This record gives sequence, C-alpha cells and structure tokens, in this order.
Amino acid sequence: MATKDPSREAHFPSIEKKYGRTMSYWFSVMKDLADEKYPAQIAFLRENHGFSQAHANALVMYSRGSLTTRKFETPTQFYQSIGKDQAKTMRTIFKAITTKYPKAELVIAWNQPMMKIDGHYVFGASASSKHISISPWSTDVIDAFAHKMEDLVVKKKTIGVPNDWDVDTKLILAMVKARLAECK
Repeated sequence: MATKDPSREAHFPSIEKKYGRTMSYWFSVMKDLADEKYPAQIAFLRENHGFSQAHANALVMYSRGSLTTRKFETPTQFYQSIGKDQAKTMRTIFKAITTKYPKAELVIAWNQPMMKIDGHYVFGASASSKHISISPWSTDVIDAFAHKMEDLVVKKKTIGVPNDWDVDTKLILAMVKARLAECK
C-alpha cells in the first residue's frame, strides 16, 4: 500500500483544479490574511471560496510555514523543530519529572511531548513562537496552583511560560503529584 504524501503541497493540484485559480493567486489571498488568526483564515476560505476543511487547512498551514503533516516520532525530533531556549526549558521540565518519578515515560502524543505515569497523562508541553504552554492535564490542578503562578499566563487548561523560563521545579513536581493523586 502506498504511503500518503504528508506534504502540504500534495493538495495544491487539487486546490487549483477544484477552485479554478493558480496557487500564486491563493498565496496572494493568504498574504492579505497574514494578520488573521488560524480560525479566521480557515473561515474566510470556506465561506468565501467554498474550500473544504482539508484544502483550507493545507493552504493556511503552508502559508504559516508548516510544510508537512508529518508527525514527530520521538521527543528528540520534536526538540529539533523548536528553538534552543524552548528545547532547553522543556528538557529541564521533563528531566525534573523523570528524576522524581523514574517510572515516568516521555512520549509524543498529539504531536507534542507528554509525560505518562502508569498509563495516565500527567504533564505536557507545546511550543508557540513566543512562549511554551505547559499543562498538568487537569483544570483542578491548575486552579489549585494558580496563586503560585501569578507571573505566568494561567488559562483554563494551560499555563504559558517564557521560552527561556527559569523552571520552577518545585511547582512542576507539586502539580504532577496533585495530578497523580487525581488519577488514583
């Protein structure tokens, strides 16, 4: 069985055929939408040009610099795709957890590094251009520790930390401990 081409460009011939314009036209449309957020870009293509979700996603993601849908298979591959400060911060976070919890397993899930212990996700991280989002996989845990994170961007399901964050190991380990208590 042939492997599906994971490149975003694989959609381009069908985009040109189905929507009747060259890719240079669609790239100029995307250039005009460059300041819009992802959902607005997708909605524009779908509502104004009849794009399918798959075609809109391929064009938007390509325009944002994502050339492939290929997934990371290892944390190392993930770290190679992000900035050095981000990789260093994430490695520090996950090393603190694996040092305290030797049974912890660092896996790739949802194309991001996630920590599992005894089959439960207990901590995860993702990288954006301007920050790292971390999560103990529990809104209750975030709520319980929000008062200790006043200098961070605390949202309902994630915590935004600077790319070069001086990792608060005690806070990370306390959140993991609280998450593990929930999992029992």
